[in-house]
Order: sequence, then structure tokens, then C-alpha cells
Amino acid sequence: MAEPAPKTPRIRAFVALDLPDRVRAGIAAWGRQSLRDPALRPVAEQSLHITLAFLGHRPEEEIEAIAGIVGESAAPAPRLVLEQPQQRPLRGRPKVYALPVASEAAKALQASLVSRLVAAGLHEAEERPFWPHVTVARVRAEGRGSRRPAPVERPPKSLPQELLRPFLGVRLALYRSELQSAGARYVPLAQVELPEPGRQ
Repeated sequence: MAEPAPKTPRIRAFVALDLPDRVRAGIAAWGRQSLRDPALRPVAEQSLHITLAFLGHRPEEEIEAIAGIVGESAAPAPRLVLEQPQQRPLRGRPKVYALPVASEAAKALQASLVSRLVAAGLHEAEERPFWPHVTVARVRAEGRGSRRPAPVERPPKSLPQELLRPFLGVRLALYRSELQSAGARYVPLAQVELPEPGRQ
């Protein structure tokens, strides 16, 4: 009886738009005061980003091609504006809290990236419309073995004025997501810096 063929190694990956260090530091500082409810698990400062395409588990042999498309998708850095924290889902107990991002340029960048990935057979576009956002906290489970989120008694407070000012995204990055007990760890596999508008 023939032995089964070995499984191709797979990588859990996504493409993200990285935020400036000062913005990530500002969000983290706000979070230390506003994400203190015991039901919340804040996202680490270095993991704050805008996901453009979640690729799921892709064969390791595809990563080089995906990285190439990320490089081809570089465009002028999009102008971004953070909005006040919002829970998802919008009704009932929240599972996550996120900062919506107002940016037509980020939407255009995401659409171009996804179009390239889909054309290359490396991604299946989601049916729901793209919602640019920065996830800032996830809600812990209500109890051991439960999938129901715990109640949040102290939801996040409003962002300070300095975090509501426009800024530019800094780079496109392909990340490997490694799931750990303390939360996901993101390892960059490819990065491309985005030029400021007018400086291409």
C-alpha cells in the first residue's frame, strides 16, 4: 500500500497596511487607560495595523509569489483618519473593539491588491465590503470552553484629539500569523515602504 503524500507546509498569512510608530504608540497609550476592563485583551502595540487581505492558510510555496504581488501593489501612502472606537458586532455583546479608519485611498489600495491576488489564484475575495479598521482589543470568553464573549462593563473611552488628526500609512507588509496562548504573533515576511504622495 502506497504511503500518503506528505502534506505541503502551510502558513497562516495576511497583508496589512502598517501605521506610523507614533500613531501606534499613541493608540497603545490611550489603550492603557481605556482598555482596562478585565474582559478585554488589548492588542499589543507592535501588532496594531489595518488588515487589507486575510489569506488564511496558504501553501508555503506560494509565499514568494504573494510577496511579489505585495511589492507590485505599492502606491502613494494613503491618507488615514482614525474614528472613535466601535464594537463588533454592533448589537449584543461585542467580540472585538476597533477604530474605524476613514480613507478612500486605503480602499483603493486594498481593491488593487486583492484584484492582483485573485487574478493570480492566491486569494478569494470576500463578499462583504472592505471595512478599514484597526482592531484594538478582543473580548475574552465568558468561561472556560465557552464561545460566548464575556460582558464588558467599561467599554473604551473616546480617542484624544491628537489621534483624530490625519496621517499617512507607511508600508505594505505580508505577515505570518502564529497563534499562541497569549495571542497571535505577527512575523513580517515581506515589506514595501510607501512613498509620500507626490514623491514617487
